[in-house]
Amino acid sequence: MAKKTFSDIQAFISKHPWLDKWVLNKYTITTLIFGVFFLFVGDQCIVKQVKRARQERHIRRQIQESRRNIATYERELETLSHPDSLERYAREHYHMHAPNEDVYIVK
Repeated sequence: MAKKTFSDIQAFISKHPWLDKWVLNKYTITTLIFGVFFLFVGDQCIVKQVKRARQERHIRRQIQESRRNIATYERELETLSHPDSLERYAREHYHMHAPNEDVYIVK
């Protein structure tokens, strides 16, 4: 099978003599080897750069979401710094009550 494929390639190149100059040229082959190396092999290949860019976008989104959460928590902390609002928050979220008080939860 490999012999037949190689002979087919030789026949095709012999039919088109201009291909012999370009395809079997040592500069073309060297350029193709370096091109493949830089595209798919090595530390700075295109595939790894695309993965890094995708990872960077994901991390930037997480940073933005974290900043929004921090801003929300800071506003909540500012609200809870007053004793009245702290008591209201404890009653609403943790169903706390005074010792001589009855609490009815209506939903």
